[in-house]
Amino acid sequence: MARGRLRIYLGAAPGVGKTYAMLSEAHRRVERGTDCVVAFLEHHHRPRTEVMLHGLEQVPRRRLDYRDTVFTEMDIDAVLARRPQVALVDELAHTNIPGSRNAKRWQDVEELLAAGIDVISTVNIQHLESLGDVVESITGVRQQETVPDEVVRRAAQIELVDMSPEALRRRMAHGNVYKPDKVDAALAHYFRPGNLTALRELALLWLADRVDEHLTEYRSAHRVSKIWGSRERIVVGLTGGPEGRTLIRRAARLAEKGAGGEVLAVHVTSSDGLTSASPKELAVQRTLVEDLGGTFHQVVGDDVPAALLDFARGVNATQIVLGVSRRKSWQYVLGPGVGATVARDSGPDLDVHLITHDEAGKGRGLPATRGARLGRPRILWGWFAGTAGPMLLTLLLTHVDAGLGLTNDMLLFLTLTVAAALLGGLLPALASAAFGSMLLNWYFTPPVHRITIADPKNILALAIFVAVAVSVASVVDLAARRTHQAARLRAESEILSYLAGNVLRGETSLEALLQRVRETFAMESVSLLERDDDSASWTVAGRVGPDARTDRPESADVDVPVGDRMALALTGRVLPAEDRRVLAAFAAQAAVVLHHRRLQEEADRAKVLAEGNRMRTALLAAVSHDLRTPLAGIKAAVTSLRSEDVSWSEEDQAELLAGIEEGCDRLDHLIGNLLDMSRLQTGTVAPIIRDIDLDEVVPMALAGVPEDRVELDIPEVLPMVRVDMGLLERVVANVVENAVKYGPPDEPVLVSAGSLGDRVEVRIVDRGPGVPDEAKDRIFEPFQRYGDVPRGTGVGLGLAVARGFAEAIVGTLRAEDTPGGGLTMVLSLPAAGRPPAAASPWS
Repeated sequence: MARGRLRIYLGAAPGVGKTYAMLSEAHRRVERGTDCVVAFLEHHHRPRTEVMLHGLEQVPRRRLDYRDTVFTEMDIDAVLARRPQVALVDELAHTNIPGSRNAKRWQDVEELLAAGIDVISTVNIQHLESLGDVVESITGVRQQETVPDEVVRRAAQIELVDMSPEALRRRMAHGNVYKPDKVDAALAHYFRPGNLTALRELALLWLADRVDEHLTEYRSAHRVSKIWGSRERIVVGLTGGPEGRTLIRRAARLAEKGAGGEVLAVHVTSSDGLTSASPKELAVQRTLVEDLGGTFHQVVGDDVPAALLDFARGVNATQIVLGVSRRKSWQYVLGPGVGATVARDSGPDLDVHLITHDEAGKGRGLPATRGARLGRPRILWGWFAGTAGPMLLTLLLTHVDAGLGLTNDMLLFLTLTVAAALLGGLLPALASAAFGSMLLNWYFTPPVHRITIADPKNILALAIFVAVAVSVASVVDLAARRTHQAARLRAESEILSYLAGNVLRGETSLEALLQRVRETFAMESVSLLERDDDSASWTVAGRVGPDARTDRPESADVDVPVGDRMALALTGRVLPAEDRRVLAAFAAQAAVVLHHRRLQEEADRAKVLAEGNRMRTALLAAVSHDLRTPLAGIKAAVTSLRSEDVSWSEEDQAELLAGIEEGCDRLDHLIGNLLDMSRLQTGTVAPIIRDIDLDEVVPMALAGVPEDRVELDIPEVLPMVRVDMGLLERVVANVVENAVKYGPPDEPVLVSAGSLGDRVEVRIVDRGPGVPDEAKDRIFEPFQRYGDVPRGTGVGLGLAVARGFAEAIVGTLRAEDTPGGGLTMVLSLPAAGRPPAAASPWS
């Protein structure tokens, strides 16, 4: 049986029209003769959406009893029995009522798809599991109902239902999304223009990545090598020189000119040793490109132009930005350069920009980190000069009767030998000397065209030629090798100095250091292994790159021991011996970084202990008066009552007893807050989460407050909240008591509640003096009492305990200004489910 196809309407926020678009598509399919039914849909009493249900078959819902309330959910068995071609299932991320077959609605949809039924569904971007933290940072609301990204990504079609923030807010203001009593709160909080704009951008970017994946898969499946300029991707080629910063900034400006432009900086490193760039400069350029919103990449390749073009075509780039060569004019004899080669081989579908900069034409200087090897192109040119050069020179001299004489002919051949030594080293120069001496003997030394030499002076001249050629070749080759060795040592010292400085300043994490090792030596993965003793197994202290299953140093391609209990393991290729010296220094630095990180962890733990000591000290200082004051009052009242010298009237006795009761209540409240703060500090708060109604908890929390000081407004239709009942009661009690304390006696504190999406908000509003913005966070710290509050009214723990308990039950507590003056405390709680749905005509 073929699996059904999933189509999803994706929106950035509630109210953009996902359900309406889904119903419109259903009507189009029904008109074409498709068997389409509504398996589950929530119209939320929106008239225009409700009208769209007319003419569509609706599968009756399943009724479930939960906590003395009747809920309705999709009847998956009824849908499977009906077996339509297409089923409409609204709100893919919905959590089913306990007692349902599956915990999540997307799992119900998976059953329908497995049965071969096509499904059309809806979901908002904030319900994607991977975006939970991002959405919470934008809106301040943690989404409890989520759907795995992979479920949405597997959909055959994803259609974005888009609407500008201004248009959505107008829809809400007109009452087309929420009921009128919820519009003001929604517009002031979740549906602020900034929130909607950020969520809209998030939806567009997520869907753009999805489209990009489809495009990549299509190009790969159809073997499309030609670049499709559907999106401006600009590749910046970096050499590690100072001009790289100019190139990155220019590429960023080019990307800004096109919608959705992307900058990818790439550095090509050789596969035969250390990278040829300055690590310090590359680190600066990496930071710059990431700050500008781009990405940094490092690829391995001996042919730089080919590697650049392969990378650009692999990421479907449309432009390449390169700097004008730093080589001097005479250096172009060795080749056209990277820029000219890339421009020549790029083809018509890839634009190449050559950017001028201050370093252009100043010379490339010595290779920063190249080894003693000269590289294959130079060696080939050296062999060409040493073998083909003498033949071409002989051909020229034998066909042109210049009459130069044997001495001048030898100098010309000696010039070729020196050129071969400069280009290819010693071996091509020796070949040039040997081959040149043979040609001189055969063509230019009498008797010509014979191996014998008639004049003894010519024998001496040829011997001197060979000796001078070999000597010059040896000296030139030795000088070239010494130059490269000096350049290598300079590069090594620069790398080690840079890394040592970062470690001493504490600027390099272990992962960053291992990443530097990986990039510097062009390895696949780098791991730092350690063990407790010689008989213990190795454990991974840090790793970068793909998991190469390196559990022991011996299984890696390269391992560098660091003492007896630590080793650096690298996989990818075997490094030459001269690289191990630098690698050993890297390994030692990695051990230092690991040790520093553990010292920092110990320091953090010590800081926590010190904070606990500070808390205890502050506690003793704060309660020394607040505990003794009510005790002194109780002691005085009891002593007076027990006195035999005074005859107290009934009114006096009642007053003294009331004072004793008040003092006991104050002590009980104070000690309760102290114990609660102690539980929060030690992390021993263990909430028991269950579904409850707010109207069960809030009245209990107000028991200690005079009835005339509080006005309660808790709608009965609110959804249940999923919290710990006892902790929620303490939160509300502490906040309300604080509001009553600061509010004017003739203005009651308003406690109201409302629902917003999958959250329920409790708002405690007072008309007191209020709190300035800079102090709104400080009032939630322990032992903080804002304003001129007399001693004896508490130690400043009420709001600190309230916020701690609110966070323990997955809620939030924040302070806002009350319009017209005062302070509003907003307690946001996760909703447990939906209110009972109205009876449907088919149920």
